[in-house]
Amino acid sequence: MSPLNNATRIANPVAAPNVTQELSENVILTCVDDLYDWARLSTLYPMMFGTACCFMEFIGSYGPRFDLERFGAAPRATPRQADLLITAGTITMKYAPALVRLYEQIPEPKYVIAMGACTITGGLFSADSPSAVRGVDKLIPVDVYIPGCPPRPEAVIDGLIKLRKKVAEESWRERDTHAQTHRYHSVRHSMKGGAPVLTGEYLQSRDRLSPASQPGLLSDPANSVPANESSN
Repeated sequence: MSPLNNATRIANPVAAPNVTQELSENVILTCVDDLYDWARLSTLYPMMFGTACCFMEFIGSYGPRFDLERFGAAPRATPRQADLLITAGTITMKYAPALVRLYEQIPEPKYVIAMGACTITGGLFSADSPSAVRGVDKLIPVDVYIPGCPPRPEAVIDGLIKLRKKVAEESWRERDTHAQTHRYHSVRHSMKGGAPVLTGEYLQSRDRLSPASQPGLLSDPANSVPANESSN
């Protein structure tokens, strides 16, 4: 074995490292905003929340192939311990009050990612569904939109990276001034009401009664009297 020369770099030396005397290598200079943003973007805790098929892709992003937790995004089961709400799936009008209540329970600062076409604009339900909400931004403010039907886990990771960039540029002093508001990117509901189809008239028809009341038949055969007994 030839001895190591001075140009060889040892990755894991046995001896303790020497502390340099240069100031730039021993002191970290930063500001409160950068340190505050770095701590928040490295610990974005999304809530385990889903309403439809997009939630399966959201769960798939936490699998061993994509490993979304390497970004520090550990899923939380309660809104009081989360700071990110990913609306994965169709939002119906019946579920809208529960969604708003979960959003209000998340402490500040909090963020929202709209995942999937059904969440953003209503998707395939935007034309003929009377119960689908045409955009979750009508209910709560949205920071990042992830289009697709459904978006793949790579799109979820890309949306999280874009949210991290947005968090890194924020200032805690100006957060109240630049707070996110509702942005209505979708149109209003323009469905026309029609006459009800199920009126109950079919079940109340004469042909559906039991026994059927037809001409020439007694309405109640149990109360009929034989002809020979009536003569007496």
